[in-house]
Amino acid sequence: MSERRIRLKLKTPLFFFLFYVILSGVILGFYSGGFLVNFKQLGFSIVSSVQKGFSTVANGVTTFFTAVGDLATLREEYAILQEKLEDYEYLQRNNADIKKENARLKEQLGFATDFTYKNYPAQIIARDPNALYSGITLNKGSRHNIRKGMAVLAIQNGDIGLVGKVVSVGRETSMIMPIYDYQCNISSRISTTRDIGLVSGNGESSNTLTLKYIKKRVLQELNLGDIIVTSGENDNYIKDIPIGSISNIKMLDYDNSLEIEITPIIDFSRLENVIIVDSSQIQNNE
Repeated sequence: MSERRIRLKLKTPLFFFLFYVILSGVILGFYSGGFLVNFKQLGFSIVSSVQKGFSTVANGVTTFFTAVGDLATLREEYAILQEKLEDYEYLQRNNADIKKENARLKEQLGFATDFTYKNYPAQIIARDPNALYSGITLNKGSRHNIRKGMAVLAIQNGDIGLVGKVVSVGRETSMIMPIYDYQCNISSRISTTRDIGLVSGNGESSNTLTLKYIKKRVLQELNLGDIIVTSGENDNYIKDIPIGSISNIKMLDYDNSLEIEITPIIDFSRLENVIIVDSSQIQNNE
């Protein structure tokens, strides 16, 4: 028992000694500002971390809205570019159409200049398939020296073809009867054999014409694609103007003549400009 007390007595001074040493160190630390600095650093670290978190979130939100704004801007710019592209393509098409129109007019001008007879370029301004003569209306009339009975020609793809003849004349406009009209009959010749016949219309521009009164004996001399031209007889039309080409030949048992189908040279569905010819006047090209 006595030994145990002795040990306690020995430990008590040691405990107080260590306590004073630690206390002195703490006091010294507070006095020198070391603990204050550590607390400040600890607080700063915590606050900095929180601020960094808020900053990251804020930057993320800002970036998101910036991206949305950029996307909207890109869409607007794309729409503008798309519109410009469409305008460019429209101008390209327009330019191509103008070139084609110029080529057609140049072609007609060359024909009008070199042609023997006096002629007047005209433009189709109306069509009425239900009217008399399946009328096609032109923008030239008596004021432009147009008269009834004048032949009307056209040029397509470099080929000259017969369109019809003038049947009615007003002061500013005139009407023509096209070759496909039922009432149109043209004295014609086969260009290769020179056999004469009569070309008649079948009522519609999409239909073929019919050549009649060609004898069966010339069948072996005919070929598909042979050109049929005006004969120039009876002062009907100018001589040797192409009408169409042979597309089919029929032999009828009850007739000694052939029935020949003719495809017109002129595609009436694309016809815009024509040339009215006055065969009573020779053109002065000097």
